[in-house]
Amino acid sequence: MDFQKKYNKQIKWLMEGDPAIQYQTLRDLVSAEVEDIEQAQSQILKAGWGKRFMELQEANGTWSNALYSPKWTSTFYTVLLLKKFGAPAHQNIIKACRILLDKGFYENDGGINYWKTWKQGECCITGMLLSMLCYFQIADDRLQRMVEFLIAEQMPDKGWNCERYRGAKHSSFHTTISVLEGLWEYEKQYPNSPLSETAQKIQLEGIEFLLQHRLYKSSTTCQTVDPKMIKLAFPSRWYYDIMRCLDYFQEKDIDKDERMKDAIKLILEKQTTDGVWRLEHKYPNKVFFDMEKVGKPSRWNTLRALRVLKWLE
Repeated sequence: MDFQKKYNKQIKWLMEGDPAIQYQTLRDLVSAEVEDIEQAQSQILKAGWGKRFMELQEANGTWSNALYSPKWTSTFYTVLLLKKFGAPAHQNIIKACRILLDKGFYENDGGINYWKTWKQGECCITGMLLSMLCYFQIADDRLQRMVEFLIAEQMPDKGWNCERYRGAKHSSFHTTISVLEGLWEYEKQYPNSPLSETAQKIQLEGIEFLLQHRLYKSSTTCQTVDPKMIKLAFPSRWYYDIMRCLDYFQEKDIDKDERMKDAIKLILEKQTTDGVWRLEHKYPNKVFFDMEKVGKPSRWNTLRALRVLKWLE
């Protein structure tokens, strides 16, 4: 039985959801025509969640008249979510991206820094913004500086940690996945860049760091590093979890590895008797509105789980 027939019930349910869900279902789970996929994407900002977010944007291009804080209603986290939706590169989003780059670029090291008291770029935020700028096709020489900053910030264990400047010796799951996603978007958008080969190489090294930890375990005790890492949350914001990691793996189509098995087993065990996945967790802080409720069936988690399973099959 092919994938689409096997999960026909779940796919039908996903197609009854928000335009962002419909678009990614057509793009990633079914054999849809290009015209249908493009048409679905064009609706993301015209209806549903995307439209609501765009209606909340201020005339100056920001959300909450803020760059990074408050979480999660600032310009930064709103644009990040629109990127996760798969939204098209609308002129108002591009305007917001330009603001985030202009206000955050730290000339001294090429990273992103939204705080006057800081004297260095912030690695996690640089990775996340790089992913947004590349996805929304912002052409700017400063993107290369951002990539150079991330290359320089790689730790000896081949991951990343935004606390490195404070003396951190071990990489962070959270920072590493944000950097990897940013480098992946850069690689896709600028495949012929002089830095593209290096971006590919250090992604493979970062992936190996995560695999050495079996995606969520301590490399010394083999225990779960943080229980939240094995809970399914969307949006993930800046936080790491196994679904976010596996979704990056499937999109990049990395080589399958037996060290993924424990995380995949956990994902499979979370499927309900109805064949879907629930929203298990949300990260506290102010939001404009909730897309889904904790404990209830989640189209976002079901979509992402099926995307991973399709890759594995």
